[in-house]
Amino acid sequence: MTVSKRGRHLSRAMANRQLQRGNLDAEECPSRGVLEHVTSRWGVLVLVALLDGTHRFSELRRKVAGVSEKMLAQTLHQLEADGFVLREVYPVIPPRVDYSLTPLGQEVAGQVEGLTDWIEENLPRVLEARERQKAR
Repeated sequence: MTVSKRGRHLSRAMANRQLQRGNLDAEECPSRGVLEHVTSRWGVLVLVALLDGTHRFSELRRKVAGVSEKMLAQTLHQLEADGFVLREVYPVIPPRVDYSLTPLGQEVAGQVEGLTDWIEENLPRVLEARERQKAR
C-alpha cells in the first residue's frame, strides 16, 4: 500500500495523539485498517470466541471451525497489533501460548457480539429475502 503525503501526515498526527477520533470516510485514515481487522470473517469469530476466556491456539482453531492455521495466526497477529488480543508465551517445553482479550478487546468484542447475535436471530428473515430475490 502506498501512502501519500497526506496519509503520512495523518498517521504522524495520530501517533502524536493530535487527532482524538478516526474518520472512516477518509481514505488514508488508519481506522479503516482497524475496521477491516475487526469485521473480517475470522476477526469477528476470534473476538467472539475469546469472550469466553483465554484459549490456546489449538483450542481457538477448533472453536472457529473452518479457519486455517495460517489465517488464524494472521488474524491473531492483526488483533494483537491493534491492542485487542493479548498473547502470553510461557517458557515451558513444549512452548505454551495463551490468547485472551485486552480490556480494549473486550469492548470491541462486545460490540461485534451484538452484530453476531442479530445475524443468528434474524437468519430466517435474511434467507427468505434471498429466496424472494432469486425468484425475481
